[in-house]
Amino acid sequence: MEGLVDAATLAGVPDAFQRLWTPHRMAYINAGADAMRAACPFCAAPEKSDADGLIVHRGRTAYVLLNLFPYNSGHLLVCPYRHIATYDQASPEEVAEIGELTQTGMRVLREVSRCDGFNIGMNQGAVAGAGVDEHLHQHVVPRWASDANFFPIIARTKALPQLLGEVRVAVAEAWPASGT
Repeated sequence: MEGLVDAATLAGVPDAFQRLWTPHRMAYINAGADAMRAACPFCAAPEKSDADGLIVHRGRTAYVLLNLFPYNSGHLLVCPYRHIATYDQASPEEVAEIGELTQTGMRVLREVSRCDGFNIGMNQGAVAGAGVDEHLHQHVVPRWASDANFFPIIARTKALPQLLGEVRVAVAEAWPASGT
């Protein structure tokens, strides 16, 4: 086949390591941990375009976006626009919409990714595992019966079969026009 190159003729020395290419992680590396702490990413996301903010749906009091550092492809976050830290600070309207958006997100992910189940939850505070502990957000993580759970446990690595931009477009296009 024309254009194919035999790996044996390329520069470098083969070794026993496999390579898992994750170019989407450059956003985190380039920003640095200090920049992520200095500005709330959940306050900044709605100010961006949907594509740049990874937003799949904008509601009245809350919105849905993809996690920049997903556990699985399609990992959604449901966030209130208001900068509040814990669930008990949310208004009744925010609580209701976060619940509605979570349900819709589950339906959309079932349709788009054919997942078999979900992990849904909120980590409240840094001690509870919240990466962004000052802005309330709920995780909606799709799961499949064929998940390869050994990979993150043994290699501390997640294999993500789709790019974030592709997932965002698929989920946003499948989101119902009614909004919930």
